[in-house]
Amino acid sequence: MARVCQITGKVPMTGNRVSHSNIKTKRRFLPNLQTKRFFLAEEDKWITMKVSTEGIRTINKKGLFNVVKELRAKGQHI
Repeated sequence: MARVCQITGKVPMTGNRVSHSNIKTKRRFLPNLQTKRFFLAEEDKWITMKVSTEGIRTINKKGLFNVVKELRAKGQHI
């Protein structure tokens, strides 16, 4: 499964690793993803999502049901 946040859509980005002698080589910056279970009270079931820490903050702010409703409107299977 890809390293993509289901809520924010964050993906790995590329950049340079810079040594002390200023030699640049390619590297990847990975998003801080967590696999987390949430209880969706309206449907009386647990859902497992792969979300970034920013996505967890979004769920805390908007509420789980509203976030899931937005994702389903976009066509994502939750």
